[in-house]
Amino acid sequence: MSSLERGDPHQSPSSVQKHVCTRNGPSGICLSYLLSGHTPYLSPDGFHPNPILHSKLAESPHLSLFEQDLEYLCEGVEGRSSNPVAVLFDSLLLPDSDFGLDYASPLVWRYEPERATPHLVLGKGPPGGAWHAMEGSMLTLSLANWMELPGLKLKDWMREKRRNVRNDRATPAEIASYYQHYVREMGLERSFVCGTTVTSVRRVPLASGRSLWEVQGLQRRAEEEVEIPFSVFAENVVLATGTHDIPARLGVDGETLPFVCHSFWELEAAISSGRLDCASEPVLVVGAGLTAADAILTAHHLNTPVYHTFRRAVADPALIFNQLPKLLYPEYHKVHQMMNTGTNCPCSYPGYLSFPQHHVASFKPEGKCVLEDQSGRQTVLRVSMALVLIGSHPNLSFLPEEGRPLGLEPEEPISCRRNPLDVDPYTYESVQEPGLYAMGPLVGENFVRFLKGGALAIRLALSRTRTSVQRGDGRHRRCQGQRGQRGQRERARRISQERERTER
Repeated sequence: MSSLERGDPHQSPSSVQKHVCTRNGPSGICLSYLLSGHTPYLSPDGFHPNPILHSKLAESPHLSLFEQDLEYLCEGVEGRSSNPVAVLFDSLLLPDSDFGLDYASPLVWRYEPERATPHLVLGKGPPGGAWHAMEGSMLTLSLANWMELPGLKLKDWMREKRRNVRNDRATPAEIASYYQHYVREMGLERSFVCGTTVTSVRRVPLASGRSLWEVQGLQRRAEEEVEIPFSVFAENVVLATGTHDIPARLGVDGETLPFVCHSFWELEAAISSGRLDCASEPVLVVGAGLTAADAILTAHHLNTPVYHTFRRAVADPALIFNQLPKLLYPEYHKVHQMMNTGTNCPCSYPGYLSFPQHHVASFKPEGKCVLEDQSGRQTVLRVSMALVLIGSHPNLSFLPEEGRPLGLEPEEPISCRRNPLDVDPYTYESVQEPGLYAMGPLVGENFVRFLKGGALAIRLALSRTRTSVQRGDGRHRRCQGQRGQRGQRERARRISQERERTER
């Protein structure tokens, strides 16, 4: 892995990076792969089950995907993402995978080093980002092939690591190890700088009239105990921050009391230390997402009683459990069954009691929690600990005003689901800040299978921006603005619909 030179924030840039990517999770890794000369083409014998898309690709089979018109290819392609390029690239890598079909990708990858562009990928830990901090034994929500990156089949890699691949899902520990191996296998290591914490990203004007991005931060090197400041200048910056930085909070009285926790890891710590066992007072789990379900399963396995409160009705179609195939996700189907018992039939699952369509009104000292239903009736519970697992927010403290001016709603905090960054749908460039790009959860993509489309869009945008600058014309910027206006209204509409379905 690379290291950075000690930086003086008042010093003029002597050398400038083309591109810097903040964070080294799957978003940053995939972008690095595309920036390093790995190029997708339509395979000579490639076939896509969508006849319209296949005919478009066959119009110019000699051209790489980097030289194609993404907006043209995206027309008529549908999928489970609001970002059109994400749907397109997912369809090319995993054709019709939503229907359980196993079509081969029509793409073939060629290594063309002349296309490589210098870049840096910064990250706090090893390549893989937050996957290294996740629970190692649980199974991922996504199928294994949805988690893989271009050029290295995850299932093949898993078979080399363990004899029996029991199903199509992997553990987070396996995924983290796969991403770390991917960087080595694809020869990307020299572009990755680990042990870094970005503290500032800002635009710096130059005497020539141009401007650059200055990325400041701290780096902890293996041979040194102290963090060393660094400063890097870049023509473009890609924000690839994930969602696991800042846990979401309820904003109710008493939420700072010591028995109130906001992460699954605090539950694990309580179990490991012996503070929580089968003789403990019940655990209150707040939320109806998969992390909340994991906490319920963990506590239930320990025979610790569980109270479970959530805002939605159990039959609400937007509830994640109602969207998962029962046979593929039996553990989550069990939690959904438990939730359906409500307070009327606690005998069905001893040690578990659910409170659907309730919210937390307040927390009180001595482990007391006040729940309130839709009619205003309150219930007071006594618990050993309360786990508020209602999602999390990205940490954008390194941006002015924590990135708020870059969101779809500039007055609101950035939220991956409720207020993502406002970007052009075909370039992922910020509508407000040219030269600043975003991908992954920051633009509403929480699944690895779809964030790869952001890497493709940014790769094309960066190469075409460079060409436009060399020509000295403004066609790229005008095109970017027009596309941004077309896509902004549709994205805002979809985000508004998602917000209406969102539950704390």
